[in-house]
Amino acid sequence: MTSEKRWVPPVRRPRRLRCSKAIRDMVRETVLVPNHLVLPQFIMEGDNTTEPIEAMPGRSRMSIDRTIIECKEAMDLGVQSFALFPLVPESLKTNDGQEALNPDNLVCRAVHAIKETYPEACVITDIALDPFSNVGHDGIVSPRGKVLNDETVDILAKMAVVHAKAGADIVAPSDMMDGRVGAIRTTLDLAGFADVGIISYTAKYASSFYGPFRQALESAPVQAPNVPKDKKTYQMDPANSREAIAEAMLDEAEGADMIMVKPGLPYLDIIHLLRSQTTLPIAAYHVSGEYAMIKAAAKLGWLDEQACMHESLVALARAGADVIFTYAAIDYAKSWRDSFA
Repeated sequence: MTSEKRWVPPVRRPRRLRCSKAIRDMVRETVLVPNHLVLPQFIMEGDNTTEPIEAMPGRSRMSIDRTIIECKEAMDLGVQSFALFPLVPESLKTNDGQEALNPDNLVCRAVHAIKETYPEACVITDIALDPFSNVGHDGIVSPRGKVLNDETVDILAKMAVVHAKAGADIVAPSDMMDGRVGAIRTTLDLAGFADVGIISYTAKYASSFYGPFRQALESAPVQAPNVPKDKKTYQMDPANSREAIAEAMLDEAEGADMIMVKPGLPYLDIIHLLRSQTTLPIAAYHVSGEYAMIKAAAKLGWLDEQACMHESLVALARAGADVIFTYAAIDYAKSWRDSFA
């Protein structure tokens, strides 16, 4: 006589917590709200001027007055923070980036205008020489083709003070020079700007996902003799993870208030790794290439743009990012608002 084996129903059924939207919302582990987003903005000279960026559908270079209008739209949706990146006229670019120290340059005028109009906004400025460089590098390039670390750091520290005087709330060194966080912190403090924060691009990788950004600012490295063809001597090797811990520990010791991982999605493991190593807030940059890929695939009908953009941003938060820089900030905030309509 054979005994018939009976299937025993499981006691634990994870699907019970997925049965309805109300239940799924109640037990959701990661909730990304608009005020955790930073909107990067490309600013340019001119009045009432908007130039669409071909490689970044939905984003444009804008004159300061148009930038302020976009700030209002974003703030009405709950996005309160803005990161400014300037399109500097070629005539003002030099190897040592001296225009970066001009207190009346494009960045400073934009910071002042935004803070004057919206004092409650958080304005973040980029600290690096590449927008101001005639060779497209984040630092000074020597006659022999070496990006000079210490000479660049001296300019970056002065640049941070110039931005602070214009009204910047936070400066964000994206250059990846050694020791720049400590130099910027000391220089800001001595100049009376102890309350100005520093978001350090701690783990900024020599990534291939930056192309649309460099098109937007016309800031790619110049292909010329004695000019490095890429940024691999100062940005991190994509193959490395332990190095990110070393960079984070250095930046924290030097006075960074927040650390950043850039790019975002290809480096979720780095975000997660650093989350276990530091109590500082972590920012992730959902970079131009990541944004552009979703836009391009959606245009071809291959992806649902809103769903995929939302999933990408939530993934960054789930990995451990407290703050996310994203060109989709306004679109995400609109979908967030509509979900409660």
